[in-house]
Amino acid sequence: EVQLVESGGGLVQAGGSLRLSCQASGFSFDNAVIGWFRQARGKEREGVACIGGSDGDAVTNYGDSVKGRFTISSDNAKNTVNLQMNSLNPEDTAVYHCALSFWASCSDFGSTPLYQAQFRSWGQGTLVRVSA
Repeated sequence: EVQLVESGGGLVQAGGSLRLSCQASGFSFDNAVIGWFRQARGKEREGVACIGGSDGDAVTNYGDSVKGRFTISSDNAKNTVNLQMNSLNPEDTAVYHCALSFWASCSDFGSTPLYQAQFRSWGQGTLVRVSA
């Protein structure tokens, strides 16, 4: 059974950092793409970052709003995908979910419903709150 469990959310002041983790089980990372998505209250779900491939040759991609501030990484031996978030601002406040796809291309990462539909397994999410 595929399971994805997020952790690391919390309250942080603007300009601060948080590190989210997605602990995965029940599948191999070899052919998987793991994405981080977020949904703020009253807004549509947005793609944050994705990673696919092996440790030494992983493809990564980012949403425009987080490029240069967030970094996604994976530890395939530990079945963990991490999201390092720096220079946080109040607009980053959202519930962050990690999700799994065996069909999506990380190179084509996006926020459209059609792209997100390729991610069939989702974690429960972790709340990130950034105060001004």
